[in-house]
Amino acid sequence: MDNATIQKFLDERDYDVRKTHNGRWIDQKCTMDVVCLVSDCIVEYISNKPDKTFTVNDIWYSDYTVDNVQQIFSKPDPTEKASNEYDKYFGQPIKLLDAAGIIRGEKNGRGYTYSIVNKELLEYISFRERNSYNFLCLYIEKVLKDSGIYRMFENFFRMQDKNSFKALKDAYTNFTINNTPINGATECGRIFTKVLNPLACKYKKRGTERGHLSKDIITQDMIMYNQRNWRDILSEKPKDMTRVDYEITLPRTDDDYMTTYRINRAKRNLRRYNDLYRDGKTELFDERHIFDPATQIHHIFPSNEFPMIADYLENLIALTPTQHYSYAHPNNNTQYVDKDYQYLCLIAKTGAIRDNLLGRTESPIIYDFYLYQIVLNIGLNTEEFFEVQEIDFEGLLNRLEKYYV
Repeated sequence: MDNATIQKFLDERDYDVRKTHNGRWIDQKCTMDVVCLVSDCIVEYISNKPDKTFTVNDIWYSDYTVDNVQQIFSKPDPTEKASNEYDKYFGQPIKLLDAAGIIRGEKNGRGYTYSIVNKELLEYISFRERNSYNFLCLYIEKVLKDSGIYRMFENFFRMQDKNSFKALKDAYTNFTINNTPINGATECGRIFTKVLNPLACKYKKRGTERGHLSKDIITQDMIMYNQRNWRDILSEKPKDMTRVDYEITLPRTDDDYMTTYRINRAKRNLRRYNDLYRDGKTELFDERHIFDPATQIHHIFPSNEFPMIADYLENLIALTPTQHYSYAHPNNNTQYVDKDYQYLCLIAKTGAIRDNLLGRTESPIIYDFYLYQIVLNIGLNTEEFFEVQEIDFEGLLNRLEKYYV
C-alpha cells in the first residue's frame, strides 16, 4: 500500500474535531509501535474468527496477545489481573483505528463491538512499525488540517523557538478544551506529545520533551513506547570483544522480548505473504526443489550478528528445509552461514523486492527500497548502497557483486 492509497482513504473522511468533538482521536498510548502491535493482535485474532468482529477484551484476553504483552511490557497476565493500564494499552489504539475509520465500533451494552472496515490498511499498519508511523503521520496531518489548526504547527516548524512552541501548545490546549470533553491542560499536554512529535520526526524538527521544547530534533527512538538503541548499546562494547560475545553478557530485558516479537512477526508475515501470493514456493529458484514447500524463513544476514536488521522483511527469505539446513547452513550448523549461498539469497531477494515494488506481481507492496539499502549496508559493513538511486536494482546487484565474486 502506497501513500497515495492511504491519502485517498483519509481524504474520503472528515476528521474535523470541531464537528466530531472527539478528543480521543489519538491518545497517550498511541505510539507507532503500540498501534502496530495492537493492530497485529487484531489481525491475528480475526484470522481465526468467521464473523471478524471483536471487543477490546477479545484482543486483550487472546492467547496471542497475552504471550506477547506479558514478555514485552513486563505487565501481569491480563487474564489474572485486570488493570486500567491494560484498558488504555488496548483501548486507546483501538479507539484511534475507530476514529480513523479503519474499524467501526457499535455500542453493545457497556462496551463496543468492532468490525473491520478496511482490512488492507489494518494489515498494512500491523506489518511493521515503519508502516504504522507512516500512517500516523498522514492521519495526524489530515485531522489537523480538517480541524483548521494545522497552520499553527506549520508556524512552529518554521520558527522552532520557545515562543512559537508555547504558542502552539497553548493554542492546541485551548482548541481541545473548547471542542471536546477533555477539560484539563495536563491531559491535553500528554496527548499533544503524541500529535506533535511524529510530525517533528517526519520533518526532522524539534518537538516536545517533558512538556518543553526539545533540545534536539525528534528521532524515531524518541516516539516509540519500547525501543532498544543498538547504537548506544554496542558503543559500550569492549574493543577486544566480538559483538556476539558482548551481547551474551547483557542482561535479558524487555527490549529483547520486543525484538523477539518483531522477528517472529516479520517471519510470520513473510510466510503468510509467500503462501498467499507465491503458492508457498521458495524465493530462491532451484529445479531440485521446485516442488518442495518453502516452510523455512531464513535470515540472510544472521540475527545474532546483526540484531539491528533482524526484523526487516528485506533481510528474510523463504526457503525449503533442504535449502535452509543444507545449503544456507551447511550440515545444519545454524551458527555458520555459507557466503556463496548468501550471495545467491541476496540476488533472489533483490529480484523478489524488485517485482513487488514495481508491481510485477498481483500482491500488496510489502517491501521498502530504502530499508533494503539499510540491510545491505549493515550486513556488508558499508555505506555505498545509499549511493544507489531509488528503484535502481541493477545498481544494487552491481555493487553486491564485488563483495562476493
